[in-house]
Amino acid sequence: MKMNMEYIHSILLTALVIVLVGCDGPASSVGQHASSFNAAEADPVKGSHGGRLLTDGSFALELSIFETGVPPQFRVWLTEEGEPIRPDDVDVTVILTRLGDTQDEIGFTVQDDFLRGDTVIYEPHSFVVTIEANHLGKVHRWEYDNFEGRTQIGSEVADAFGLETEVAGPATLIEALKVYGFVVPDSEKARTISARFDGVIRSVEVSAGDKVQLGQKLAEVESNQSLTGYSLSAPIAGVVTARTANPGEQTNGRELFRILDTSSVWAELAVFPADLPRVKTGQPVKVNLATGGLQREGVIRRLNTTTESNQSVLARVVLDNSDGALVAGMYVTGEIQVAEHKVPLAVKRTGLQSFRDFTVVYSLIGEEYEVRMLDLGRQDVEWVEVLGGLDAGARYVTTNSYLVKADIEKSGASHDH
Repeated sequence: MKMNMEYIHSILLTALVIVLVGCDGPASSVGQHASSFNAAEADPVKGSHGGRLLTDGSFALELSIFETGVPPQFRVWLTEEGEPIRPDDVDVTVILTRLGDTQDEIGFTVQDDFLRGDTVIYEPHSFVVTIEANHLGKVHRWEYDNFEGRTQIGSEVADAFGLETEVAGPATLIEALKVYGFVVPDSEKARTISARFDGVIRSVEVSAGDKVQLGQKLAEVESNQSLTGYSLSAPIAGVVTARTANPGEQTNGRELFRILDTSSVWAELAVFPADLPRVKTGQPVKVNLATGGLQREGVIRRLNTTTESNQSVLARVVLDNSDGALVAGMYVTGEIQVAEHKVPLAVKRTGLQSFRDFTVVYSLIGEEYEVRMLDLGRQDVEWVEVLGGLDAGARYVTTNSYLVKADIEKSGASHDH
């Protein structure tokens, strides 16, 4: 049974953790999660509104992230000896310290029987939470970790598992039109050979299908007028595609050989009327065999002036075929570059992963990796535009990001509201 490569990597990763923990202690291990939840943190006490309940003697504060119908915001409910406290009597400040030591300070205003935060809590909800509540001159303080989508992987381990990163920044997205077609001979590189002077064909040196070089002898002809012999030579290098000459026959002014230079071929691609206004000569095209495994690049040299029976117009692309891999009649697909879009921020598609209901990349700060939930725009085969969720200049994982995802999932860090 074939094993999934991600599963194999996961097994290797786990094995390496065991080895490193045993040899070097916790500082060297993979999955040294920044969450480091103790039992209480992993399963915090909940209040009556579903938020985290924090106590200091008889004073209790319940902190919840509320996001039903509104952007995520903090809400706070307060009690003393189990009885509600007027929210006007308490000043609450929350500081969120995110990865990289950036801080968000949240103040609160009174709304009904609770305090409402004045700042949107943007994703990921991963931070050290520091709370200070001043109730009638008495100050209560708490601090706890609320990490999600975060893990720590040492640089040596990351290198061993091929985790590659790049800095997010501007990119040029290529908008391409996918079309279909087939390979045909380059008729501009075909030659027909006839005798200069009619006579008897005395010998023939080549057969149909033979490859010939420029100047190679094809046949010997004896002139009817001078009774002297002369040679017919190949005017180009290529393949003999037709031979109608046999010894003892008269030339009679007819075509004796046809030679085709196969070092280049044409791809004729069908462009349908709806797409035709966007297609022009000179546009770059990537051509692939329909069966895969081969790609060539060229430009549109000509657009036919008449339609085919299916109403398409053929676009001709000249392709290098010096290796002889393309044969007339093969089916191909083409990607015609019809536009370029320069965007200020983009990431490579190879780095994208899913996390909860989001598409994410994993940002790297120091030796810690953390999800960045992305708002995405346009995309091409390599890049996807980022409209929000990631800062320009951020370093993110581009290769083997699924290993970071697997390590985070093993941590069990939850989305705590």
